[in-house]
Amino acid sequence: MQKTWRPLKKLFIWLFIGQLLYILVCKWINPPITITQIGSLFKGSGLSRDYIKFSEMSSNMKLAVIASEDQLFAEHDGFDTVAIRKAIKFNKRHPNKRRGASTISQQVAKNVFLWQGGGYFRKALEVYFTFMIEKLWSKKRILEMYLNIAETGKGIFGVQAAAKAYFGKDAAKLTKAEAAMIAASLPNPKIFTVKPLSRYVSNRYDNIMQQMNNLADDDDIMAIVK
Repeated sequence: MQKTWRPLKKLFIWLFIGQLLYILVCKWINPPITITQIGSLFKGSGLSRDYIKFSEMSSNMKLAVIASEDQLFAEHDGFDTVAIRKAIKFNKRHPNKRRGASTISQQVAKNVFLWQGGGYFRKALEVYFTFMIEKLWSKKRILEMYLNIAETGKGIFGVQAAAKAYFGKDAAKLTKAEAAMIAASLPNPKIFTVKPLSRYVSNRYDNIMQQMNNLADDDDIMAIVK
């Protein structure tokens, strides 16, 4: 048992050191590729991606994803416990429907370091990576990473590629309405399409713009967005 345990122990230590170093590297450098992007290539969906700096992203786009995905982003430490409890209750009452409660930080943890899908093991890893990036990265870096690697369409990743594909412009020039459309598609961008404009996106993006107006008075959020 000792002969078996020692190499496993060394492997575990090296894996732990490796992932910690990768988290630190990603504080400044965008990941060369993610598991989700690899999956897109293997499925034949392609990979359209163009990493850009935080300063090259429209404030409208930054505010739109916070308004649509995680309005407590500036306040929480990676987890929205109230939303999680509500989602658990909802899912128990509606076994055929699923309501998520993932914050932007949790989505970054999943999209950068892990794979899509559920399961307790992946969820446990997601909790760990969410905790680590909240401790080691800034909120601006987490939001920048999210906007660079989030799937925004079939084979399309990040807001720059989305802005080019849907509106023929850079992400820096996105209007409030255009940013809200992209944000509205994020729950399932392959079905909730921006081009052609799906019914879901058409019905939701106006509400996101209203939420953006409401959040414009939140100093903590605006400090991250600008």
